[in-house]
Amino acid sequence: MPKIKVAVVGVGDCCSSLVQGVSSYKNGDFVGLKFHNFGGYKPSDIEFTAAFDIDSLKVGKDLSEAIFAPSNRYEKVNDVSHLGVTVQKGEVMDGIAEYLRNQIKVDKRPSVNVSEELKKSKTEILINFLPTGAVQASKWYAEQAIKAGCAFINTTPTAIASNREWAVRFEEAKLPLVGDDIMNQIGATILHKTILDLLVRRGVKIDQTYQLDIGGGVESLVTLEKARGDIKREVKRKAIQEAVPYAVPIVAGTTDYVDFMKNTRDSYFWISGRYFNNTPVKIDITLRTVDAPNSSSILLDVIRGVKLALDRKVYGTIDTLCAYGFKNPPKPYPLSETEKMLNQYIEGKIKK
Repeated sequence: MPKIKVAVVGVGDCCSSLVQGVSSYKNGDFVGLKFHNFGGYKPSDIEFTAAFDIDSLKVGKDLSEAIFAPSNRYEKVNDVSHLGVTVQKGEVMDGIAEYLRNQIKVDKRPSVNVSEELKKSKTEILINFLPTGAVQASKWYAEQAIKAGCAFINTTPTAIASNREWAVRFEEAKLPLVGDDIMNQIGATILHKTILDLLVRRGVKIDQTYQLDIGGGVESLVTLEKARGDIKREVKRKAIQEAVPYAVPIVAGTTDYVDFMKNTRDSYFWISGRYFNNTPVKIDITLRTVDAPNSSSILLDVIRGVKLALDRKVYGTIDTLCAYGFKNPPKPYPLSETEKMLNQYIEGKIKK
């Protein structure tokens, strides 16, 4: 199979996990993958072609080195060979949250022409790894993808794939678009939705529920800024509400940042409901995970799914990939249905 030429915006913890994972899975150990072979493509078919960041500790370094910069919190799990991809200076815009200003020193070099660099590197897919709340910067990079003729994967909560205007623009440019806000493999939102879905299908009436997170990753720090945190909380709340076919009081989101937790996250769930004859039931769950790698398995599937769309000349929002891999897709579907849709998409039985 041909290589899948991928560029990244934001060489943070999630990017580090993806790059390390692609390197690791070349060795034949496929633990943690839902699909080793996705429509003929394997993780080893992914080739990193370009990278953009603003951190002075990363710009100018090879991607294999930049992912281990001290400003990243995800630890080194395995060695990554020299990739021959130099991290280039991107645009700052609103890419640095208030609480990150003391942790990241912006590189003083001028920004490169991103769309031209994407063209020169023959990039096919651009992944947006910018922090939550970097709305202007996320939209700007989506624009650069269109200019360069690249598909766009938006892992952030910024409304791009879920925005009809952007969907039309990518379709007119004959480019695939997927997003928004990447779903974790075994994250708080997907677990919460699954439990609620099970309870509803078993006839339990849900009265109230919350999902509260604390962690030491950059995303937990960024969401302390109210405007950025509110974006994330609303996306999570809406995603959880989809599992219940009636209005329910729901609170969801990151509540605090704990520096010594590093890249780990603790998620606390509480569900209150009633079953037969109005009998009360309450569920308390604690989930402990490492943040960065939690979305990487899903992202590997999405990358390969976007490559299939390029091969098949299918453009605009790829609804199946959006519903399978993201918290805020343009068209949400029940979890059980997304699994069937994904298999049909891989087999070519449905276009999008």
